[in-house]
Amino acid sequence: MKKIVIIGGSRGIGHAITSQLLDTHNIINISRSVPEVNHPNLTHYTCDVLTDDLPDIEALDALVYCPGSINLKPVSRLKLDDFRADFEINVIGAVKTIQNYLPQLKKGNNPSILLFSTVAAKLGMPFHASVASSKSGVEGLVKSLGAELAPTIRVNAIAPTVTNTELAAKLLRNEKMIENITERHPLKKFLNPKEVASTATFLLSENAAAFSGQIFEMDCGIVSFKL
Repeated sequence: MKKIVIIGGSRGIGHAITSQLLDTHNIINISRSVPEVNHPNLTHYTCDVLTDDLPDIEALDALVYCPGSINLKPVSRLKLDDFRADFEINVIGAVKTIQNYLPQLKKGNNPSILLFSTVAAKLGMPFHASVASSKSGVEGLVKSLGAELAPTIRVNAIAPTVTNTELAAKLLRNEKMIENITERHPLKKFLNPKEVASTATFLLSENAAAFSGQIFEMDCGIVSFKL
């Protein structure tokens, strides 16, 4: 049974990934909030990855870093501290976690790292300057580390479009906004966390042994198609 560390596995996409993997993997959840689920395969550490020391873990086969931000403002209203905060949670937190657990991962069973980007890193979207900048850093990290750690550790990322989570609640707060977002996507839908978790489960599995350094666009067509 593989051991997987999930940073931010208590809510949103991280929670969905945790739920899908629990029956078949040992999951170590590291987050500021305690998960609502109890399971014999789940261990939780309450921790802020940016300010606290990460817990010691002896063995590890995969690392999933889920924290992110949706800080949407006109660039004239974004402060430099907004850019710094987004970069800290999206990039620095991931780097800190990877550096901390890299020795254990190198000894793991077909080890892999999974990070998260956004469609806004590819598709120019108003008011996304801060989050798109930081997530573009995540994509650069995936490419660089994928090359550096090959062939031992695979490194990939998922870049979802709008996903129905607490983090995106402001974007989906009424029926009109839901309708507008649905219509903007060529597939006439946006994502639910279980869909993203299913892709994550695949990328962590032996079935994805040929993939590293890849950014998987879960875009419901918004980046891929112009209709």
